Amino acid sequence: MSSSSEPIISVSGLRGIVGTSLTPLTVTRYVAAYANRLRANLHQDGRTRPRVVVGRDGRQTGPMLVDVVAATLMSCGVDAWIADLAATPTVGVLVRSLVADGAVQISASHNPPPYNGLKLFGSDGRVIPAAAGLEVLAAYERADFPWQSFEDLGQRQLVADSTTAHLEAVLATVDVARIRAARFRVVLDSNHACGSILGRRLLEALGCEFTIVGETPDGQFAHKPEPTAENLAGVTRLAQEFSADAVFCQDPDADRLAIIDERGSYIGEEYTLALTLQHALATRAELGISLGPVVTNCSSSRMTMDIAAQFGVACHLSKVGEANVTDRMIAEKAVYGGEGSGGPIDPRVGYVRDSFVGMAQVLDAMARNGSSISDLVAKLPSYQIQKTTVQLAADVPPALAIEKLFRSIENRFPEAKVSRLDGLRLDWDDAWLLVRPSNTEPIVRAVAESKTIERSRELCQAANL
Repeated sequence: MSSSSEPIISVSGLRGIVGTSLTPLTVTRYVAAYANRLRANLHQDGRTRPRVVVGRDGRQTGPMLVDVVAATLMSCGVDAWIADLAATPTVGVLVRSLVADGAVQISASHNPPPYNGLKLFGSDGRVIPAAAGLEVLAAYERADFPWQSFEDLGQRQLVADSTTAHLEAVLATVDVARIRAARFRVVLDSNHACGSILGRRLLEALGCEFTIVGETPDGQFAHKPEPTAENLAGVTRLAQEFSADAVFCQDPDADRLAIIDERGSYIGEEYTLALTLQHALATRAELGISLGPVVTNCSSSRMTMDIAAQFGVACHLSKVGEANVTDRMIAEKAVYGGEGSGGPIDPRVGYVRDSFVGMAQVLDAMARNGSSISDLVAKLPSYQIQKTTVQLAADVPPALAIEKLFRSIENRFPEAKVSRLDGLRLDWDDAWLLVRPSNTEPIVRAVAESKTIERSRELCQAANL
């Protein structure tokens, strides 16, 4: 568990409260550690310095951190290419289109306004995998930084066009003419973060009549930034107010998408991946393009597994975390993947969760089927998810307490299929239970899904032993 004066650091980045757990000194040390790895692994032919894209999600503290990150990279002999306001998936695309060696995205995702953070990318345009992240952490802990003399400093350059490459990649995955002919009415809630930058261009290109709320990316969130049903309660009315076919809601760095249907009903982030996956596999089948496996994490809805089964393809589960999902996607040569937190991942665009992929492909599904969002949702498998937490005993070492809990649950359900891929997961034909320790708090999280909320609650209660 991290104290209020320490940042939360993982293998792919860090986050904290600006001025306390996230200071310029912490940022400098972490970015210098990242630069150290880049210089040691420079692979671009003929390049004497690594090139790193720097983006931010719109928070008030973003401009200050851009300067800190850029100055640190330059001091380490790395060129800083400033994309400034850019969604996380956009930064991933930019890494590839600019043939960069990596990127630093300045974002705290769905955390409250006092927070900010850094997310690291590799040269393949995705969040760095665990092995690379551990190298950065090791350099951070050693305080091993490659400071350069003035003649070897990196250069700072502004990226003139940060969105076109991403826009074109997303549009290439849908039937633009079909969507334009439908003349959809759309509301986009970017909540005063960076999603509106590409969001406006995308909706224009798709011929939508649209309204953007919270378009100014100033970090002045109109509601809590995580796009959950509770936080979007005040947004649901916009469906009727604007006679919208869809209300799309992004988190601050625009890698997650929640959807409100034409009736003003919040359909849940789990349905974003289900809708886009079903559409992606269906269109591939129609076009005679070979199908292939799909990947999601072990805490996402069973809808993904059911949809994959409908098309006769394998559905592989990964550990929780975007980097784990993309690692598995690459290993399995998956045609689609994502996380149930509203994050579809389409390899044709990039190996990053992408709200813009979600918007374009949901609209394409509506146009292809001549259906409303509520009609599309009604045709998907139906499950009920329950989530809870279990406080571990303070007088028992956490590892022992967790193992004792796992064994007790396994013994209670001897008929279930058991996996220790990430915590403990039990599977039945029509349900599953995941019991997994938090990475940042001394608690265990329990998630269950079944056909009824009653059974899901019962399964979650099994963790409260």
